[in-house]
Amino acid sequence: MSTETPAPIDPDLLRKAQRRVALRMGLFSHALVYVAVNAGLFALNIFQGGPLWSFWPLAGWGIGLAAHGLATWFSLNGDGMRDRMLKQEIDRLNRGR
Repeated sequence: MSTETPAPIDPDLLRKAQRRVALRMGLFSHALVYVAVNAGLFALNIFQGGPLWSFWPLAGWGIGLAAHGLATWFSLNGDGMRDRMLKQEIDRLNRGR
């Protein structure tokens, strides 16, 4: 048995990790609901017969899900870009003094 105590977690690091996990879980739950609802709509469409109307909610909501995915990806991977842009802006403002 290990008697080592875990190292204390930096509160800022914990807050950042919680935010990143929340973003991922939000996208995951959105995708899960998207698949479940659209599968149900497709099944309803097939059961009713007639023209294939279930494509339209699939496509429209798919655009929203793609936008959510891109926003999540940029939020998770954009920290370095955000830091570089902030540094450039600070340098630009300092040159203007």
